Amino acid sequence: MDSGRKSVAIVPALNEEAAVGGLISEIHEKAPGYDVLVVDDGSSDGTAAVARAAGAIVLSHPFNLGIGGAVQSGYRFAFLQGYDVAVQVDGDGQHDPSQLASLETALNDGEADMVWGSRFLEGAGYPVGSMRRVGQKLFAGLVSLITREAVTDPTSGFRMTNRRGIELFARDYPHDFPEVEAILMVHAHDMSLHEVPVTMRPRQHGNSSLAGYSAPYYMVRVLLAIFVGLFRRRPVPLPGDDWLATPPSKALEGTLP
Repeated sequence: MDSGRKSVAIVPALNEEAAVGGLISEIHEKAPGYDVLVVDDGSSDGTAAVARAAGAIVLSHPFNLGIGGAVQSGYRFAFLQGYDVAVQVDGDGQHDPSQLASLETALNDGEADMVWGSRFLEGAGYPVGSMRRVGQKLFAGLVSLITREAVTDPTSGFRMTNRRGIELFARDYPHDFPEVEAILMVHAHDMSLHEVPVTMRPRQHGNSSLAGYSAPYYMVRVLLAIFVGLFRRRPVPLPGDDWLATPPSKALEGTLP
């Protein structure tokens, strides 16, 4: 990692006290150049306390905002604190911090503004149910068609972006099913995309943020997000933008120097 750049791992977490401490320690060990920011999205357990004890910066939402709201809080923090690189890492431990180097190499060498790890590129062999796999292929085909990039895993949450992406997502980030729509936002802003193969681990603790959604419902909602994403294009914040003078949300108050 470029020692002159500030990098942060954004970890959205909801009731992940059993996994988050080990994940933070693993990031510190395998990617020592990264600060770790845990966004506790209204957990009812000890997620925030465990994260602080493990050495992470913690933002705590007073109630659950959902994955999109948690991730956007992380990007707002990263933007306001002047980070150059931000990577999203799931709080359940599915994302292996040892693979951050691969993402960063692609971010640098590929001159991409956002890169993400694919579970399906080059035969990574990630196990997924048949209905979900059909949905993944459908989403990948549509996103590839729209972006004119070969995309295999548009719903992967293991993604890294540079300062341009941080600015974009701090200003505006999709909420309900954000991964696919975020790719379309990057493309709409004429920013470059790149995918790299990764191996993801099975969830060990906690529940997925998609728990309770049936596969058909999930597919319909993501397809709707893709449709909406075709019409989303909002300006990246620039120096002098009124948003820069706006205080952070209540979730960020008291956490900034």
